[in-house]
Amino acid sequence: MFTKEDILFLLAAILFGISILLFVMQFFLTPKSVPHTPQKQWQIESIDTMKYSRDMARQDLNNANFVNEVDKQMSLIAATGANYVAIDTPYDQEFIPVLAVWVQSARAHGLHVWFRGNFSGWEGWFNYPPITEQEHTEKIKEFILSNRTLFQDGDIFTSCPECENGIKLNTGDPNVVASYRSFLISEYMTSKDAFAEIDKNVSTGYFSMNADVARAVMDRQTTKELGGIVVIDHYVLTPEQLADDAASIAAQSGGKIILGEFGAPIPDIHGNMTDEQQKEWLSQSLQMLSGVTDLIGINYWVDKGGSTALWNPNNAPKPAVAVLTGYYQKEL
Repeated sequence: MFTKEDILFLLAAILFGISILLFVMQFFLTPKSVPHTPQKQWQIESIDTMKYSRDMARQDLNNANFVNEVDKQMSLIAATGANYVAIDTPYDQEFIPVLAVWVQSARAHGLHVWFRGNFSGWEGWFNYPPITEQEHTEKIKEFILSNRTLFQDGDIFTSCPECENGIKLNTGDPNVVASYRSFLISEYMTSKDAFAEIDKNVSTGYFSMNADVARAVMDRQTTKELGGIVVIDHYVLTPEQLADDAASIAAQSGGKIILGEFGAPIPDIHGNMTDEQQKEWLSQSLQMLSGVTDLIGINYWVDKGGSTALWNPNNAPKPAVAVLTGYYQKEL
């Protein structure tokens, strides 16, 4: 026989057990609050500075206003919501002080850097003498190892943008194409190993090339060996063609696509455009590009100084800036 005290004790034990069970169930079953991480339209949303960071690199060595100009450009680019800035300063020792100013300003404005420079001898910039493929690869390794403070985790490093320009690539010769593929793979692996040596998580490769070169060079095996990324510098008349070409090259190569350069107007292609026409072209292009599932990044060319510029020389924004900002600040 249970006494009254036994029954009361048993009921208390049962109630205690139920309360523990309810607490455990609530802890594990109640949805937890997860911090919101904005997801951008594209993984890489960049703006290029070539007309200043490369074309004016030598004169900026002795330009007292250089630092102020760089800082202003970085602040304008960052305000669009871009997460990368493309800096095209040559990798030669002469230009390292200029490159350092651009990089430091990018860091100050919270931007990752897409290094899109090259050694001047590859295409004969600034009257530098030509260099061979082997020399180029050796110099890339030396450049990375000697300038580790320039780089930060999350950056992108292209050792040779539009590299076909330096060797006058004949895409109709299978032997030349095969040799060129081997060269790009060697550059990719050399850069990758050098960044591992300095313990920097920097993406390498991203060899921008014209669309016709990409179609000839970037077969599925080559694309795989270059990290699965195909970068095209592509200027075409219509937004429809821009999106269609990106999608078709993705399908052919089996890779993810990045627009390394695009913009309007290029006078030989688009003719002359008013600022409103530029805005409309860009609006239509971004709308169509947002539907290309294998497109993971875009780099608008350029911020200032060219026919496609987003800002006037006095830093006043053109209407296209608002369009690009609308996409770069968008959260999905």
